[in-house]
Amino acid sequence: MGHRALIFDSGMGGLSVTQHIRAHMPGLAMTYVADDMFRPYGNKSAQALRARLPGLLATLEMATQPDIIVLACNTASVTALSEIRAAVGAPVVGVVPAVKPAALTSRTRTLAVLGTPGTVKRKYVDDLIENFAGDCRVLLQGSTALVALAEDKMSGRGVDMDILRREVAPLFERRFGADIDTVVLACTHFPLLVDELKQVSRQTINWVDSGEAIARRVTSLLSKRPENRRMEPPDCALLMGPDAELARRDVFAQYGFKRVVGLYPNI
Repeated sequence: MGHRALIFDSGMGGLSVTQHIRAHMPGLAMTYVADDMFRPYGNKSAQALRARLPGLLATLEMATQPDIIVLACNTASVTALSEIRAAVGAPVVGVVPAVKPAALTSRTRTLAVLGTPGTVKRKYVDDLIENFAGDCRVLLQGSTALVALAEDKMSGRGVDMDILRREVAPLFERRFGADIDTVVLACTHFPLLVDELKQVSRQTINWVDSGEAIARRVTSLLSKRPENRRMEPPDCALLMGPDAELARRDVFAQYGFKRVVGLYPNI
């Protein structure tokens, strides 16, 4: 008995959030869903995401009956959070770029938001910057290649450091780039690459993500909800697509998802 959370992402990026949630609530039962068929979200239009995600999350809610839904994807959260909340009954916790804590900690008052194009181009991010980092210089950098690199790393294929360097270097070569001391990792895939990001960075950077804040929010919301009386099945990861090779299954098992099921839905 207890609570069950549905963790949803376009791939394995949500594992960077899951590990924080487990640290706060080790007894929380979880179902993880990776929408591999539609990854990466970062190069999809807002219209396409809003057309897909509310109905998909409503279906997944019916199937898994969670007490809370964690939308562990920045692009989905800044694009379709309100539409998803309207489509489901459980509370939904979205993941948004950690601009506020980054602005509070930056000493040079120069920070960057590193996310997918589908995140950094959204008005939601502009509003975050205006509201919480108005006195800072904020540089925006979008990359979908980093999503693929994170998936490669977690699937045991290694990280192509040349691609990583190529994607990140322009950020620090821009005007004021040398002054950046804080980078917001505005995609849940990107914290999975933080060790590699440190290797290709020529300056000392404080890498900031939202995982800890999301875990605190989930803990707070569930503390106010009654525990259910159903027997919780083991934690399970549902991979919506063909990307379910053994190495990838092993990674999910390491994060606590002992059952990994590959799905091929026509949606």
